Amino acid sequence: MKIVAWLGGFAVVVAAALGLAYLNREAIFIMVAHAQLPHVAPNHEVVWQQGPAAPPPGKRLPNIVFILADDMGYNDISFNGGGVVGGAVPTPNIDSIGHDGVAFVNGYDGNATCAPSRAAIMTGRYATRFGFEFTPAPVAFEKMVGTQYDQDDIVMPHFFGDRLKDMPPGSTKGGAGANMLAVPTSEIMIPKLLQAQGYHTMHFGKWHLGAAPGTRPEEKGFDESLGFMAGASMYLPEKDPNAENSKQPWDPIDRFLWPNLPYAVQYNGSPMFAPRGYMTDYLADEAVKAIGANRNRPFFIYFTPNAIHTPLQAEKADYDALPQIKDHRLRVYAAMVRNLDRNVGRLLQALKDNGLDKNTLVIFTSDNGGAGYIGLPNINKPYRGWKATFFEGGIHSPFFMRWPGVFTAGSRYPYPVGHVDIFATTAAAAGAKLPTDRKIDGVDLAPYVTGKATGRPHQTLFWRSGQYKVILDGDWKLQSSEAQHRVWLYDLASDPTEQTNLAGAQPDKTKAMLALLASQDKEMVKPIWPSLLQGPIFVDHPSGQPQKKRDDYILWDN
Repeated sequence: MKIVAWLGGFAVVVAAALGLAYLNREAIFIMVAHAQLPHVAPNHEVVWQQGPAAPPPGKRLPNIVFILADDMGYNDISFNGGGVVGGAVPTPNIDSIGHDGVAFVNGYDGNATCAPSRAAIMTGRYATRFGFEFTPAPVAFEKMVGTQYDQDDIVMPHFFGDRLKDMPPGSTKGGAGANMLAVPTSEIMIPKLLQAQGYHTMHFGKWHLGAAPGTRPEEKGFDESLGFMAGASMYLPEKDPNAENSKQPWDPIDRFLWPNLPYAVQYNGSPMFAPRGYMTDYLADEAVKAIGANRNRPFFIYFTPNAIHTPLQAEKADYDALPQIKDHRLRVYAAMVRNLDRNVGRLLQALKDNGLDKNTLVIFTSDNGGAGYIGLPNINKPYRGWKATFFEGGIHSPFFMRWPGVFTAGSRYPYPVGHVDIFATTAAAAGAKLPTDRKIDGVDLAPYVTGKATGRPHQTLFWRSGQYKVILDGDWKLQSSEAQHRVWLYDLASDPTEQTNLAGAQPDKTKAMLALLASQDKEMVKPIWPSLLQGPIFVDHPSGQPQKKRDDYILWDN
């Protein structure tokens, strides 16, 4: 297949919709006009704002540390019985949050892709309630000059060029145009609520919710923000001697990332400057410093490295520690998991070192499931599906909360909960009142975990990405891909890994679930910008493997 296109800025997820479909890889040629990388100044010290010299008298509000991994598979951590390569890379620090607190065994992501999921987390609302339906990316294909599909491709993606006229003004103009695609400024985010309660609020790492005026983290309630606005960043320069790199030649996302991503961060909107060392290590270094600087006042830390999102880059020391893993790509990925777990441990240790761990709510989850486009088959086991699908592999993630004295260590909460609940839970912990002028989809989970509230936090949960929509009602889950005229119905109580589609065998239940899906869908609003691409994502095998006519797939819109 040949595509001639202009790719400006960080065209991460837009390229994915195209790339995941191409299985005859020798037939793919993508001619890319690389974006000019921004100027990146040398590293310089970040001086974190200092809290009081001594703690205030009386009882103190709990600190809140929220750690959000990027594209972590359900099976990537040893807590879930896996760990990369069947336990070859244990994750004791991440596991400890679940062991020392509550594990939400049916924890669901806000969406199956990065940005809408993060929008749901930050607002406590389905992102489709305010039109943030698709992952922001520059218009990667402003003009489709020509395509020639290989006859072995069974399912092809589609670019909706006629929808360019409906994009927001300015959004189609080069890489910077993606700044126009942002969460509306009217939305209230977690740090804004906590600021009003006297919290010092800090962000580290990925944002991905907007870079236009009024939408950046330091404008949405964060006192201090150190990270990057786009959906990905380099962990090290490609040719750094401490980098072990793995490229996926079949994946257009990957081929775009390597030449176009900067190795850079910003502090509160400053010009870009280089991190110091491996990106995840650097962000953890700075978070540890910030914990010490704020030990005498309540703080909220949103620690969101891009680990373990592509590009697959490991620190050489972590790679060298795993000689038992023979496959290079899997070894790089495993080394990235190892590094992330170690840095989670460093944050937990910093809380202990500053005498804060007993009065800190720690939350850990991933924005969505593991990505199929990296080509590793087992990262979401036992679940089917990948990032960008609403099968369990795409939206059922590790989800832990540790709060000594409130949550009993070793608790396992069985009922479905969601990312939307983080907003209400953190607000309640800080004594903040929820906004009353809008629908909040999440609830405070603490009463349910402690037994003060009974029943399910949610009877229903809802997801939508264009024509692809899903409803979870109790233990029943229905997925509808309207473009395919396909429906999948599962009873998760007896079939949690979605092996048997009951849509044909239970027509009455299917009809009732479709009606419930439609009623939920009517509450949502029109997307702020249209989906430009629709592409297949295969459910049962990752990219890099040939398509087969009987393979199950969904059509995903972005």
